[in-house]
Amino acid sequence: MVSLQEIPLILQNYSSFFKFLKTITISIILIVLISAILKVVEKKLLKGAKNKKQIANVEIFTRIFKYTFAILIILFVIFSLYGSLTGLGLTMGLLSAALGFALQKPITSMAAWVMLVVRRPFTIGDRVIIGSIKGDVVDITLSHIFLNEAGGLYGGEERTGRTIMVPNSTIFEESIINYSYRDDFVLGQVEISVTYESNLDKAINTSLKIAEKHTSISIDKSMVNISNRPPFIRLKMAASGVDISLRYFVPYNKMQEIQTDITREVYETFKKAKDVEIAYPHTELIFKNKELFKNSKNKK
Repeated sequence: MVSLQEIPLILQNYSSFFKFLKTITISIILIVLISAILKVVEKKLLKGAKNKKQIANVEIFTRIFKYTFAILIILFVIFSLYGSLTGLGLTMGLLSAALGFALQKPITSMAAWVMLVVRRPFTIGDRVIIGSIKGDVVDITLSHIFLNEAGGLYGGEERTGRTIMVPNSTIFEESIINYSYRDDFVLGQVEISVTYESNLDKAINTSLKIAEKHTSISIDKSMVNISNRPPFIRLKMAASGVDISLRYFVPYNKMQEIQTDITREVYETFKKAKDVEIAYPHTELIFKNKELFKNSKNKK
């Protein structure tokens, strides 16, 4: 028989047991739920990973979150059994605030990395401009984007050989330009100025033919434009003559090479032409009435 004095003790033991059982059940549910979510996230990230380094980054990322959630669940169990959930909430709030302040940049960089892997605004091999930095993406890690710099101190589109490390968090603060998001072709341009006395139609047609030559490839002995977008012309009247903007689409990694080839051939062709003259700022004195000029000179 159980005495009346023993009943409160038995009820307290049952209460402690049910509290323990409840805590363990909630912990198991959380572990299963978080594991399932992490597995889905890891699968999604691995699908976007393109090389061994990116796969390693995914594994590190999921491992960090597993350890973090494991610590949180252990704290939950301890506070549930030996403390109060209110104390757990207060402790977790203060801990989250401290960690958020101390690890603001790393956490932001990891969030940016997830966005880069999932959304893929650019990938390895793309030429991008992030803020004022231009280069080809060579690697994307948990913390940084590695760029093979283009332009650099001298401007232009050639690679400089320098590698730039850009923090992932920068993509939330700066505008991003991707040269090859849709395709590998970008708009190139050569500026040509011809005098008003020049044969403008001839200058236009000659420029277009030169651009077509340098933006095409030979297939079965016929020339085919590699971008399927033919060169075109834009005109503007200027002080020294007519400005011809010769525009064409070329692979982004050959922009300056093709621009140089077109400029050289246009210059050499126009130099040989008798009815086309390249315009440049200079001063000419034109005397329309030569007899008047001679008379005024003789009087002196």
